[in-house]
Amino acid sequence: MKKLLPLLALLLGLLYIGSTLRAPRAPADAPDHVAFGRLPVLVGGRIKPLDTVARATLLQFQGRQNVRLADGTKLTPSQWIADALLDGKKADAYQVFEIVHPDLLALLKLSEADGAGKKRFSYTQLSPGLAELERQAQLAQPVEAQRRTPFQRAVIALRDNIGLYVRLQASLVPPEIDDPLVTLTDLQKNLPVGIAAIRLRQQNQPHNEQAATNLLDLASRFEFMAQNGYLLAVPPADENPDDTAWRNNGAALLDTFSTGAIEAHAYSYAGLAYAWRGQKADEFDTIVRLLRAELDKRFSAQLAKVDAETRFKAAAPFYSGMNIFVAALLLAVFSWLKWPDTLGRAAYYLLALGFVLMTAGIATRMWLEGRPPVTNLYSSALFVAWGSVGLCLILEKIHPRGLASAVGGIIGFSGLIIAHHLSLSGDTLEMMRAVLDSNFWLATHVVIITIGYSATYLAGFLAALYIIRGCFTGSLDRDTSVALERMVYGILCFATLFSLVGTILGGIWADQSWGRFWGWDPKENGALIIVLWNALILHVRWGKLGGARALMALAVFGNVVTSWSWFGTNLLGVGLHSYGFTDRGFWALLFFGVSQLALIALAVLPGLPWRSREASLLGAPASSRQV
Repeated sequence: MKKLLPLLALLLGLLYIGSTLRAPRAPADAPDHVAFGRLPVLVGGRIKPLDTVARATLLQFQGRQNVRLADGTKLTPSQWIADALLDGKKADAYQVFEIVHPDLLALLKLSEADGAGKKRFSYTQLSPGLAELERQAQLAQPVEAQRRTPFQRAVIALRDNIGLYVRLQASLVPPEIDDPLVTLTDLQKNLPVGIAAIRLRQQNQPHNEQAATNLLDLASRFEFMAQNGYLLAVPPADENPDDTAWRNNGAALLDTFSTGAIEAHAYSYAGLAYAWRGQKADEFDTIVRLLRAELDKRFSAQLAKVDAETRFKAAAPFYSGMNIFVAALLLAVFSWLKWPDTLGRAAYYLLALGFVLMTAGIATRMWLEGRPPVTNLYSSALFVAWGSVGLCLILEKIHPRGLASAVGGIIGFSGLIIAHHLSLSGDTLEMMRAVLDSNFWLATHVVIITIGYSATYLAGFLAALYIIRGCFTGSLDRDTSVALERMVYGILCFATLFSLVGTILGGIWADQSWGRFWGWDPKENGALIIVLWNALILHVRWGKLGGARALMALAVFGNVVTSWSWFGTNLLGVGLHSYGFTDRGFWALLFFGVSQLALIALAVLPGLPWRSREASLLGAPASSRQV
């Protein structure tokens, strides 16, 4: 049984992943909200499923993708967006807006007891305070982002979230109309009478005032939808299949007054609202099916990706990967205590499974985007974790002690956690900025320098493991110490090479794009600092200027240097690679930096406890110990 444990761990991991791959299904007797979530819309410059819009929006609003109701039940993203788009009054009662700042709660005359879960509130609860919220937002808007107080940032974030919610509700059906289908049917029938009445009124002649008033009211609602509708849900005509020709439904409805006929998709969306509000499953499913069939004729390639993206988002491979990496970490740690071969192999198998899962997830994102693996901060977090885990698999094969497996589990989990928090800002498959729109350089400079990040982090985390085991346990024997030193040294050589090549390629890209090789951009400086720091560590070792613990302390500080280049430069608010200051980003970076400095202190400060005596000689150069 003991020999079968690694295979059993792998089998359980495969079964767990398999359970996440089941396609979501709606109840048989209810409208198929899952199929509705697969309908395509154009948002942010790309065609995506409504389900993706829902997930990104909910993450932005509340930090999670499901909506918890008062009775404890949960709504899926596709259920929520169906309500938000088709039954706005019902959606207004869902508590999806997270508010954590106490002064903002006081401004809106709310208390924590009014919110669901972690201070979440509904649009209905927020409505009485929206005027004051807008006033405060107008006061905060002129202030530079870096100089805004936490209260001002919270005000602007909530104002923007509410604005997005209102725009969503204005996407498919006219707001505040009880039955959009009846309204559009009556419009088609009475349109000539209404237009004639308006013309007569303009000429101060006798006219049907009611018909004129009704038509102008509808025109006003359609105008609001055209100006504010978030989703471009009406595809172009057959003769114009260009993606950029998609329109929002308000613009399509406004065309009614010039063409004399209501656009077919506008009718379909009104029919969906009618069927969804009345829970008429057959009618709802039929309209969704007809919409898809019509779009399949002209957008088959795009819709294949839309369906794949829906399945990909529902499977959530990177969330599953977190659990796989935690399991690998625990098994690796337990292997240091008992059954080193058995538990070590089990940890290795799970680490490899997590690596395969991440590979599949990253490859799917590449296919959906039509891009190399790294296009934004979110994808860079995935790739850094992926690269480190891949290197750990190689190291564990060379030094089968569970050390690299443990570090791989830590970095894999940490990278996916970072990616999750980066996903809270919106769609992670966003369109590229025009200035960075080059697949060649994304596939060379960006990928290579990100591998350099991966390797530098791996060296730093291996060094941190060395310090922690040496300081707090007696388990850092000579063999383990030598193995870790060899791993750190080898990975640092690898990191230096890739960081150097990546930085040089970045300069060539800059020269071709902007006519200068080096412009002292903060990101460029950060990349150079990584190269110089790794080179410094190697020269310290080659020159026998420090012992093993000094080498490890320097490698740990490489984590700080890399984090500054990767994230810190983005928080400055200047330079091509700046993505704006955020409180959470600043404090997370500061906490991580302090934690690394604490580890360095444990390694080098005299008088601090060091329980593993075999590796405690700071003055003995690593190279003199036959590493």
